[in-house]
Amino acid sequence: MSNRYGELFLFDILVAILKIREVARNFPDAAALKRDFMAWDSVIREFEVIGEATGKLIRLGILPQEYQVIVDFRNLLIHRYFGIDPEEVWNVIQNNLGEFTRVILEKISHLDATLKGEIIQDLMEENKYLDFVTAFLQNLQR
Repeated sequence: MSNRYGELFLFDILVAILKIREVARNFPDAAALKRDFMAWDSVIREFEVIGEATGKLIRLGILPQEYQVIVDFRNLLIHRYFGIDPEEVWNVIQNNLGEFTRVILEKISHLDATLKGEIIQDLMEENKYLDFVTAFLQNLQR
């Protein structure tokens, strides 16, 4: 795997977090989120993306092994579909995503500026229909 491959996983995680936050902000609590099957399924899918990309970054040595807990959470979501605790998912959204976002942004901040700019431009085009993603990426590019 090239370094660029690993760098793309950082952005996969970032975009997935942005999507989770956007969906979750429309709900007051875990029960309300769970009752909206499209929102619930969307959040679970984005957590799967985060877990898969995190596992790749651990294997590449970009993230330390301590983040295996994120991969484990992804595995729990995938293999326990009907036994997922909505309160646990809500707790992760409310209490853990912020810190992981900071870790990912720190890693992104150390990327080569040209490469970072190219990736951001590609992602802005790919997500042009998601204003909240493109706005965040524009700010990140500055």
